[in-house]
Amino acid sequence: MLLKASSQSLTDQLAARFGERIRNRLLAPGARLPSVRQCAEQQGVSPSTVVAAYDQLLAQGLVEARKNRGFFVREAATQEGVADRPQRPAAPRGPGPVNATSLIRGMFHRASNKPQPGMGVLPTEWLESSFLPAAVRKVTGTQLLQAFSLQYGEPLGDAGLRRALSTKLAGLNVPVPPEHIITTIGATHALDIVSRTLLRPGDPVMVEEPGWAVEFARLSALGMRLLPVPRRADGPDLQVMAKYCQVHKPKLYVSVSVFHNPTSYCLSPGSAHRLLQLANQHGFHIVEDDTYSHIAPPHATRLSALDGLQRTIYVGGFAKILAPNWRIGFIAAPEALVEPLLDTKLLTTLTTPALLEKALAVCIEQGQLRRHSERIRTRLDLARSRSVKLALHAGCRFAAEPAGLFGWVDTGVDTDALSQRMLDEGYLLAPGALFHAQRQASTLMRINFATTQDAAFWKKYVELARKM
Repeated sequence: MLLKASSQSLTDQLAARFGERIRNRLLAPGARLPSVRQCAEQQGVSPSTVVAAYDQLLAQGLVEARKNRGFFVREAATQEGVADRPQRPAAPRGPGPVNATSLIRGMFHRASNKPQPGMGVLPTEWLESSFLPAAVRKVTGTQLLQAFSLQYGEPLGDAGLRRALSTKLAGLNVPVPPEHIITTIGATHALDIVSRTLLRPGDPVMVEEPGWAVEFARLSALGMRLLPVPRRADGPDLQVMAKYCQVHKPKLYVSVSVFHNPTSYCLSPGSAHRLLQLANQHGFHIVEDDTYSHIAPPHATRLSALDGLQRTIYVGGFAKILAPNWRIGFIAAPEALVEPLLDTKLLTTLTTPALLEKALAVCIEQGQLRRHSERIRTRLDLARSRSVKLALHAGCRFAAEPAGLFGWVDTGVDTDALSQRMLDEGYLLAPGALFHAQRQASTLMRINFATTQDAAFWKKYVELARKM
């Protein structure tokens, strides 16, 4: 709350609050600030105080006023006042949501020390372990450390890790030899390698909607044309996909088959079979992002298992379950695509660091990753049960059956407006508009079951939602 006893005026405090959020991208380019009347009511100040604060933001070049529409964060806003700097031409924008990076930046510039309902990761205390440092000590304690540190690693990635991944994928019924696996700097890098290899600017790409906001923004930044496919409980809307194939001839479909983000839907076998038939008929590839495989049942339907990596490309990573800062991901690809994908990897990163890849291989081979994942699943099941009860008690309705890490919740109010109010209370939300390829108002929001067990959050949510 703004402090009347502070040495700073209320105007300066309010301007500083919005300025910090804009610089940290918690209010992203294109975001609309609350109206003067709304902001005055929210902050308990006079409209003239809000007008003066917005004038300061205008003078700093952080916002712009649009006639009869209000104040909006400037597209070219930087961490300093941009009015005094020469402006570079803005990069062309696709139809992705304008504030897709807000959630990512929220990971580094937390709204507060409170649990963050909109975050896409597990709490750090859930990931703590003794086996990770032990694995690093094991690989650094050998005489090989200096040898592999003073030369570039293997282009495909550490051979030991690729063998371990091959065995692990076989357990998911995805048979792939180690020489068809490419390690990457996280799963996002893997998706980027696939996109840069198979697509060119202007190419149409089918994406799930609702879907991962960062993937929309990443593809748009590469100049791709997004074709949103409604995601249902059993899988994508195949009629929409068939129409896209006839009209636009897309080259790629990006999918999360298991514990889809944000709904936590899982693909059904029947839908998977028909989807693969469509891919074979029209000649497009499917990127299957199995980011949440570690918390999913092994028997869950995966396209790559049914297809045998013919038209599918499997992408995975370990940031969600193990060590976010290790940045280890991988691609399991059809034989014909291994060399083209490897070329793209070499052009963008040369090779990936072998040290942490070797340590990860130890964790997989000794069963530590498996046991750690089992503990996380048990803990998440309990957290989900508590979070669902709190959400229902707060008057929310689940638009999808609660499962996995995320809940897709209908609040009955505009979650864009709600998210700004909750940010004032130190809570970062993930409003539904973020999960659409073309931004639109929504009453939905994604919650993280691991970080919404706090009754204080739901109490504040109810208080503010009732005022809207």
